[in-house]
This record gives sequence, structure tokens and C-alpha cells, in this order.
Amino acid sequence: MKKVLVVDDSALMRRVLCDIINSDTRFRVVNIAGNGQEALNLLTQSQYDAVVLDVNMPIMNGIELLKELRKKNIKAKIMMASTDTMEGAQVTIECLELGAVDFVHKPNSAMDCRDDEFKNHFLDTLFAVSESKAVATAEPVKARDDETLKKLADLAAKSRSSKGGNKIVAIASSTGGPKALQSVIPKLPGNLNAPVVMVQHMPVGFTASLADRLNSLGELNVKEAEEGERIKKGWAYISKGGAHMNIVKTGTDYAIHYTDEPNREGVKPCANYMYESLANTGFDEICCVVMTGMGADGTEGIKNLKKSGKKIHVITQSENTCVVYGMPKAVDNAGLSNQSAPLDQLAQEIILNVGVS
Repeated sequence: MKKVLVVDDSALMRRVLCDIINSDTRFRVVNIAGNGQEALNLLTQSQYDAVVLDVNMPIMNGIELLKELRKKNIKAKIMMASTDTMEGAQVTIECLELGAVDFVHKPNSAMDCRDDEFKNHFLDTLFAVSESKAVATAEPVKARDDETLKKLADLAAKSRSSKGGNKIVAIASSTGGPKALQSVIPKLPGNLNAPVVMVQHMPVGFTASLADRLNSLGELNVKEAEEGERIKKGWAYISKGGAHMNIVKTGTDYAIHYTDEPNREGVKPCANYMYESLANTGFDEICCVVMTGMGADGTEGIKNLKKSGKKIHVITQSENTCVVYGMPKAVDNAGLSNQSAPLDQLAQEIILNVGVS
């Protein structure tokens, strides 16, 4: 049974979250705290399999606690409980950068937390966090190595100089993805010879903040994809939460189209829809990248995409660099992966696969 620490300044919310956690035989809440300082004191004295951490609290908030954990080298596997406000979304992204493994969108009302859909998602995420390799003392994302990237770009330009065709990069990620993407997207050059489309499992209200953060870190332009938007080279588009992103042909161009089917693989957006939609486009070469995350999203979509007869190259993130080796494992086990690469090499493999323009 996994030991859990719950940190929230609301006594009612603590009680509700404790009831949810203790209802699952996999977990037991062994301590509670009303703010970050109380939690820090407990984490200094004891170890937990997982910590459920509120963001906004008096005395010491969630961000301040994460910074203290890193400063004092105290290891903890942390799941944030966040609101869906714009400010809350930006703070959540920062928490993930600071080492939080994942987050759940916490309803504003404690009563809404008792909804079965929230409870199931909360418990599944908590289990993934407790089983993950990541801890809150993880090193921050390293800065771009521009000299190495230039060499890669030059190599890609030479190796692809005689090859034409339309190319696209399609990335899928989940648990651990927001931070992992910061080790990939900022390393891609602005003249990458393909647009990039991404599905990161996140609820409504959070993907725009993630896109803004990724956009600020490198040459590639990154944005939350808009309905009907034409995609182009030098840009990366992340699917908004709460809808399934498809790529469709529009005249001589390709555009974003959202659909509203039910959750698939338990998630919305689901990368399977993105991959399957590419079968009906004119892209000659498709580079599929499946990164850290729980579940098996991406496997069925890539399997169906490969039936189209297009040239598909699949890269999976290596097990030892995944926070949760779920999605890449499913692709690997299905025999769909062409290569496995560690997180710090994914960008270079993408560059070498699609080239630069």
C-alpha cells in the first residue's frame, strides 16, 4: 500500500481528497498539511510514495515548496492539484518545470470532486505518479546547445539535399510530457523541413500556457492550434485540451480540424486521432514520436496510419529516460517502433529524419 501526503489549505478539500485516496486499496493517506511549510517539515522527516500538492496556499505555496525541495535535495514524487484559471495554468506549467510529475485539474467545488470521472482520473494519475521515476529534485531543463544543433542541421541539410517531398512530425506525450517537451522542441531549428503537430494530454485551459512556454525557449514557433489554421514549416502546433486534433487537406494546404468524439484511451485530446488523420493527407514522409506517458495512446493510431502505405518512421523515447514508460512501451511491444532514443537525443533524431529547408 502506497503512503500519500495530502497538502491543501482547505480542510474540506483535504477531507474530500483523503476520502478519495483511502477508498482505493492501493493507497493510504498517512499525513496531511495545510501549507507548504508544514509539508516541508514532514518531507524532511519522512518519505512518501506520492504527494498531492495544492498550488495556492498561505505561508508557503506549491511553487515555493518545490523550490525548497530542490534547494535542500529532498526527493518527492509530486502530483499538483490545480485550478483551470489562466494564472493557475501558468503556475502549473512552472510547477512541472520544477519537478512535479503530473497534475490534475481540481474542481472549484469540493462536491464536484466526488464525481466518478474525476475520482477515477485522480486515482489513475496518482498511481502513475507513485510509480514514476521522476522526483521533485530533478535537474532543470538544460539550455540549448546551439553549436551542436548547428552541426546537426548542417548534416541534415547535406544528407537531405537531394530529397524532396512533404514531411511532418507528429508527437504524442502524456505524464512527464510538459517537461520532456522542453528537452525536445526548443532544440529544433527554425528551418526544420516539416511542421510539427503535438498531442499532450492536458485538460482545457492548460495547453495554451504550455505552448507559450515552449515558444519562449527556442527558434521554432509554438502555439496552441486553432480550428481551421493552416500548418506550415517552422511552426509547432499543440492540440488544445478537450478536443481531438486532426490534420486535413484544404486545397493545396493542410489545416487543423477539431472533432468532439468521446474520450478515447481515456483521454481527450487523443493522439490516435491525430495519427489516423495523417493517412488521408498528402504528406510523403511522417515522423511519429511517442514520448513518456501512461496508457497506450498512439499505438492504434500509428498501426492504422502504417496501413496507408506512406513512409512512416516511428521514434519512441527510451525506457530509462521516461517518467512513465507506458505509451512508448505499447508502441515498442506492438513492433511499430523503428528506433528508440533517449530524451536528450530525440531532437537530433527528428532533425536527421526530416532535415532542414
